[in-house]
Amino acid sequence: MTTIKVLDKSFELYLPFEKIEASIKEMAHKMNNELNDKEPLFISVLNGAFMFAGDLFKHLNFEAEISFVKMASYEGTSTTGKVKHLIGLNESIKGRTVVILEDIVDTGISMDQILRQLNALDPKEIKIATLLFKPNALKKDITLDYVGLEIPNDFIVGYGLDYNGRGRNLKDIYSVVEE
Repeated sequence: MTTIKVLDKSFELYLPFEKIEASIKEMAHKMNNELNDKEPLFISVLNGAFMFAGDLFKHLNFEAEISFVKMASYEGTSTTGKVKHLIGLNESIKGRTVVILEDIVDTGISMDQILRQLNALDPKEIKIATLLFKPNALKKDITLDYVGLEIPNDFIVGYGLDYNGRGRNLKDIYSVVEE
């Protein structure tokens, strides 16, 4: 088992890139079947979903646009429970199919806030795609349309996910080792 250090914490390999990539291809296949005639606008949530969004887009075979919003709710290894809207959306979503791309859904607090803000802009429909989902951490009533992998409620880093801004560049996903 590969172990790495990020700042003051140790992490062990949890999801190798090959497993991440396989789940993204499976999700793209489902989207290719369900969204191919809708010309959706994908909204990637920064910073964490940038790698997921880029890899997913390589496997979509229909007309689509992508935009980015930036939300923040984490400090260290736990959620603050407060979501701040940092960077807004420039495209009109009125009457459009929107697909939110998120790196991870755990408590659902961030996603609930994003949905509230987007629903106020009168889209035709909103779908949610998340690479990772922690069902045991969910506190909000949200429906996920596309889920790459369900994982336990452990703190993870890599493939866009960070620990205090570090570790996003790791190709694989690592789980914290409790010391």
